[in-house]
Amino acid sequence: MASCLSTARSAAFALALVSWSACGRKGEPLRIYNTVPEFTLTGESGADVRSADALAGKVWVANFIYTTCPGPCPRTTRQMALLQTKFEQRADVRLVSFTVDPENDTPSTLAAYAQRYGAKPGRWMFFTGSKQLLDKLSREVFLLHSVDGKGSDHSTRFVLVDRKGQIRKYYDSVEASSMDELASDAATLLAETS
Repeated sequence: MASCLSTARSAAFALALVSWSACGRKGEPLRIYNTVPEFTLTGESGADVRSADALAGKVWVANFIYTTCPGPCPRTTRQMALLQTKFEQRADVRLVSFTVDPENDTPSTLAAYAQRYGAKPGRWMFFTGSKQLLDKLSREVFLLHSVDGKGSDHSTRFVLVDRKGQIRKYYDSVEASSMDELASDAATLLAETS
């Protein structure tokens, strides 16, 4: 029964996505906040992953989490899982979760966390790496909080990135309406040609 509901929801979302794309977006275009430079981090598989290989030409959603987070991370990770379901028919969408606790979030720890939330390999990626690089990405590129290595202070916002690696919008991951807005904005970006 749950599988049928999930399939029905996915089909309804796909239809809405097509309708949204066909109608076009009314109002102001999404602005550009910053551009994500190429980076190489370690994925949950333990292999180094180059953004140029995994994310170029894709629309993607990024967030920052840590696996032992007692507060908002489980909720935001469930929101990412819902986005994964919404976009499961789109091969050109990626989800990316960066750790803010690289000392403890090893690839095997991230792999277990990814499995717990049903992340599909290659579609929803979990990254760890040096604290310095993760901090630079969080603060200077995504314009969020510092990565302190303890995971104690991090943003719960989702970040929408277009096919050119440009940051287009931020969303409050706690608000359901923000997640609907993110899905609509992602559909708009998916409809754009390069």
